[in-house]
Amino acid sequence: MRGLATKRLDTLDEAIIAAGLKDGATISFHHHLRNGDRVLNAVLDRLARAGLRGLHLSATSLFPVHAPLVEHIRNGVVDRISTSYISGPVGEAISQGLLPTPVRLTTHGGRARAIESDEAPIDVAFVAACAADEMGNLSGRTGRAPCGTLGYPMVDVEHAAKVVAVTDTLVPYPLCPIDIAQDKVDYVVKIDAIGDPGGIVSGATRPAADPQSLAIAANTAAVISASGLLVDGFAFQTGAGGISLATAEAVGREMAARGVTGSFACGGITGFHVDMLEAGLFRSLLDVQCFDLKAVASFAHNPNHMAMSAAMYAGPHVGGAVVDRLSAVVLGAAEVDLDFNVNVTTRSGGGIIGGSGGHADAAQGASLTLVTTRLTAAGWAKIVPKVTTLTTPGSSVDVVVTEAGVAVNPRRVDLIERFKSTDLRILSIEDIAQDARRLASKPTPDRPVGPIVAVSQYRDGSIIDEIRATAPP
Repeated sequence: MRGLATKRLDTLDEAIIAAGLKDGATISFHHHLRNGDRVLNAVLDRLARAGLRGLHLSATSLFPVHAPLVEHIRNGVVDRISTSYISGPVGEAISQGLLPTPVRLTTHGGRARAIESDEAPIDVAFVAACAADEMGNLSGRTGRAPCGTLGYPMVDVEHAAKVVAVTDTLVPYPLCPIDIAQDKVDYVVKIDAIGDPGGIVSGATRPAADPQSLAIAANTAAVISASGLLVDGFAFQTGAGGISLATAEAVGREMAARGVTGSFACGGITGFHVDMLEAGLFRSLLDVQCFDLKAVASFAHNPNHMAMSAAMYAGPHVGGAVVDRLSAVVLGAAEVDLDFNVNVTTRSGGGIIGGSGGHADAAQGASLTLVTTRLTAAGWAKIVPKVTTLTTPGSSVDVVVTEAGVAVNPRRVDLIERFKSTDLRILSIEDIAQDARRLASKPTPDRPVGPIVAVSQYRDGSIIDEIRATAPP
């Protein structure tokens, strides 16, 4: 009698050998466990012990929990990084010039485009699987550390030469339900813990309550209401920050008052979006990643809460991504300049603190793109003559909303005409910048002039800015 097939290996070391990893290879990781992830660190530790060097790390995002990566850069284990977002010690080290090759900062959709076009081939994709069976069927819905949707590795597993699933919850075959199927997976390894689901939570996950934020949210909701887009079939994306959620709350009240049923809300999904779904304000949620545990639980039981890949979400190459169906998107900013360009990549004066993620993707795709920001932060003006780093071009931004008032991109003559009959306080972007300068207690720093440490890449692959070192290595 033939033995039962299995893809299970006992250790990460065995998987590294079986996958044929060599010096200079490209390895990929996803960030659905966000700041609770333990898989990237565990794999890199094993790769370092195996003596591998010069690796290219293709990670959808990097968080403070990935601080051990700094030592692997110092030791030459990793010498190239491509990612859509970096925060914490890794960003600080890169900003100081530690990495020998400039980081490629992509958008989420741009990363998917590059992988699917073979512009960015992956040798081995490591997938943090919340539950798996021995044949490689994977789930994000259950296990010791459920994370919800697995939208980002969906692209990687389709195109990587080899795929290694790393799990801490091995279940009898067949796992049910399946989020990534066994025909995409080559090896399965069980480790003690893939991460802490508590680290999934991203910043504020409840609406802001302070007067300034509420004023910005109310003005943003009023802009959406006056835009003519708030009708049945309305499609909406917001972030997980307090102002964004307060805006969504205000928009939700207006939808309920008008009897409007939206088509979908999308992006990174929070419990607040789940509440809107369950209240009947939207027919569905399209979710590339869950931002909190209420969203994780919703994905596990609600059939109208659906997963989507990064390509489906934001790929500019797919002939109509989900972002291209958005009626309105509400985005944040570290800086906005007089040409409506937005920076969410660096702080004023440099220093990597984030990256586009889906910012530039959604901004270009939506019919109405709104950027909300306070006038100042930590003493610095946030409306500046020129952004420190260009993340999202001003050609994709329609309206900027601050506590001082609303600035409409001169390109949107239609909106300017619509808003004339409203109570919105419409100002020029120059007037808002003047208010920001007046309130700022610190002068806007100069752009760094050190060596290039990263490039900001638009969703089509073009380089739209260079990020320079803030201090010598």
